[in-house]
Amino acid sequence: MERQDSSSAKWWQLAFGILCMAMIANLQYGWTLFVDPIDAKYHWGRAAIQFAFTLFVATETWLVPVEAWFVDRYGPRVVVCFGGVMIALAWVLNAYASSLPVLYAGSVIGGIGAGSVYGTCVGNALKWFPDRRGLAAGATAAGFGAGAALTVVPIAKMIATSGYESAFLYFGLGQGAVVVVMSFLLRKPSVSAPVRRKSLRLPQTQVDRTPREAVRTPVFWVMYAMFVMVASGGLMAAAQIAPIAHDFRVADVPVSILGLQMAALTLAISLDRIFDGFGRPFFGYVSDRIGRENTMFIAFSTAAFAVILLLAYGRTPLVFVFATAIYFGVFGEIYSLFPATCGDTFGSKYAASNAGLLYTAKGSAAMLVPFGSMVAAAYGWTAVFGLIIGLNVAAAALAMFVLRPMRLRYLAGSQGTEAPAGRPVQAI
Repeated sequence: MERQDSSSAKWWQLAFGILCMAMIANLQYGWTLFVDPIDAKYHWGRAAIQFAFTLFVATETWLVPVEAWFVDRYGPRVVVCFGGVMIALAWVLNAYASSLPVLYAGSVIGGIGAGSVYGTCVGNALKWFPDRRGLAAGATAAGFGAGAALTVVPIAKMIATSGYESAFLYFGLGQGAVVVVMSFLLRKPSVSAPVRRKSLRLPQTQVDRTPREAVRTPVFWVMYAMFVMVASGGLMAAAQIAPIAHDFRVADVPVSILGLQMAALTLAISLDRIFDGFGRPFFGYVSDRIGRENTMFIAFSTAAFAVILLLAYGRTPLVFVFATAIYFGVFGEIYSLFPATCGDTFGSKYAASNAGLLYTAKGSAAMLVPFGSMVAAAYGWTAVFGLIIGLNVAAAALAMFVLRPMRLRYLAGSQGTEAPAGRPVQAI
């Protein structure tokens, strides 16, 4: 007989996953601190150095399904341990990189390591919390953003005092060591936990679908398309926030909030990080209560409103700060809502693999970011904002009028039952 997990075990597993995510956060968010110091030493040019970041994002995103496949079959420990070793190796290579190929190799290795940790921790959270998938995925994803707040300042200080090489070396080894230690504490649930009755407002499957089965369904590809639409708009905005601020002539204008005075761009970026991190678990929690598609509609519509506000009044510094904060506060929820919806639709057993396949939409969205830059150069920010507004409005409509009824029909058909009028198919 399989042993039952204690009621506190799932919360410890969630905490271990969040800590692992915090340890890989500055692989993405702290990278910008290294670009100029590397260029000052080797004079490779910013564009050449930033290509390393592009390689990191590509490998971190597109290889998650492969890494998640191992998680579903061998458990989280071996994959996260492997990820810890890889992120440490990546930053050690960066510390000694004296040529661009070595720097690029470090980025690829770091992307593999980060993807191993990210995909595993999100997938494991979905398995441990079948009745609170939104909250669990959101809290885990928030660790990826919030973790940067813990390490960016110390990294910046070490770069200033000891050089970027020391920061790469010591933080790489330290972060990798923490992830390796945490990997031995991670595990999957002993048995599949049933969804409790109080969460029956959510349509959830009783059947576990393999990745091969999931990608053959129209439901998966509707979610994938929506993920790409919303993520591409957010990535465009994130990549262009500084140029927008300078073109609107608000970047260096002082803004005072609650007695704190800061340049508008600096304050906007700081609030964007805070709102983004808070929004992920918040909207995940809300979706556990009112449903995934309802929450998507609210979030995507709010994002469109924030961009409209930015377009109309963004040249006022205070409006610029709050409009961007609102936008990023509702953008980050895609990293909690879509994994949770995927788990609800295709089950817990292959949750890591299926969520990993869906996560590649972030990589697809990243491919559209250069297109946004081309639109901005040719037609100005109004066209870019119009594109982002259109994508979010379309995604909101798809959530309510396409994804929602499609999921209900799919769940009813796959489980051999018909959903009563006005009520979702529910897990027992």
